[in-house]
Amino acid sequence: MLTIRPSSVFFHLLLLALGAIILPGVQAAPRRKGNTGSATTASQTPQQQAARLPQGVSTATDGSTILDTTATVNGVPLRFKISGPASQFTTLTNVTGAASQPNAAGTMGLNVLLHGDGGQSFFDFPNQAVQGNLMGVVVLAPSQQLLWGQRTGQPSGLSRADGVADAQAVNDLIQQVLPQVVAFDPSNVFFTGVSGGALTLSGFFMPAHLAEYGNSTGVLLMCGALEPQVDVVDADSVFASARVHFQSTQDELALLQPAIPAAVAAYEALAAGAGLSDAEIGRLQTVDNTPNGGHCEFDEQGFVSGIQLIADNFENIMQGGDGVVEGIDAATVLTPVVGNEELVFA
Repeated sequence: MLTIRPSSVFFHLLLLALGAIILPGVQAAPRRKGNTGSATTASQTPQQQAARLPQGVSTATDGSTILDTTATVNGVPLRFKISGPASQFTTLTNVTGAASQPNAAGTMGLNVLLHGDGGQSFFDFPNQAVQGNLMGVVVLAPSQQLLWGQRTGQPSGLSRADGVADAQAVNDLIQQVLPQVVAFDPSNVFFTGVSGGALTLSGFFMPAHLAEYGNSTGVLLMCGALEPQVDVVDADSVFASARVHFQSTQDELALLQPAIPAAVAAYEALAAGAGLSDAEIGRLQTVDNTPNGGHCEFDEQGFVSGIQLIADNFENIMQGGDGVVEGIDAATVLTPVVGNEELVFA
C-alpha cells in the first residue's frame, strides 16, 4: 500500500509555485476494469474510484523507489508514477535518499507508458523496474472513464476526440514537470502504449511531439495503433532514427485488425520518405502478432500477464536485443515491417 509522506506538503507548495499543483490521494479496445482496491458506489466514475487510492512513496519490484503524485498540467490534473533509484529524485520531493537538483540532467532515461482504456496498466505499473537504463513512468488519463484521448463519455472505439490535448499534456508533463521531480537524460526518452494508450501515442503524440526527443527515442505499441491523425512534425528527421515496434496477437479485436496494419504502413512510409532503404527501415521498425491469444494476451494466458511479459522484455525488443521473448513461440518478435505490413489474423 502506498503511504502519504508528511513532506508532501512541501512538495505541494513547490509545484504550486511552478503552476503544477499536487492533489490529495489519487485500456481502445475492450475496457479492462482496474482493481481500485476499495468499495465504491455504482454512481462513481472510474476516475472517482481511482481517486480513492492514496498517493505517496512505495517500493518497486526491483527495489527502486516509486513516487505516486499528481500535477496540474494545462489546467488538467495528471496523476503519474515514476520509479527509479532514490538518488535520482530531486531534493525538492523529500524522497528519502533524494540527491538530485531540479532541472539537472541525469544519466538515466525514461520509459513513459500510457495505459489502455480503464486504466489497468496504470495500477499495475508494468514498466516500474529499471530496464535498459530507463526509469519507468506511467501516467493516468485525465478522463472520467480513464480513457486516453477521450475525456468524457464512454469508450467510442478508435475515435479519440481529445487526442491532441492529451498528447500535449503528456508532452508538457515530461518537459516541464518531471525535471522538477527526477533527474533524467532528456535525449533518452522512450514510450510505451497499451491499447487505447497506443492509439493516442501513435495517432497524436508521435506525429506531433516525437521530434522533441532527439534521435535516440522509440515507441513500443502494444495491442493498438493508429495512422497519424495530425500533421507530422519534422518527419524526415524523426523517422530516420526513431525505433518503433508494433506488438499484437492472432485474436486481436476486430476493430483493431485493420487499424494496426494501416498504422504499420503509414509509419513505414514516413521512414521511406526520410530516404531510408528497406533494410534500414526494417532495422528501425518491426512488427509481430505471433501470440495465439486475445487482445493484449501476448503470453496466450491473460491481459495483465501478457502486458507484463512484453514490458519485462522492453530492452530486448526496443534497445538492441535479439527480440527473443520466452513465452512467445517465434524465433524473434523483430520482424521487419517491410513486406510484412498486411498482418494475418486468426
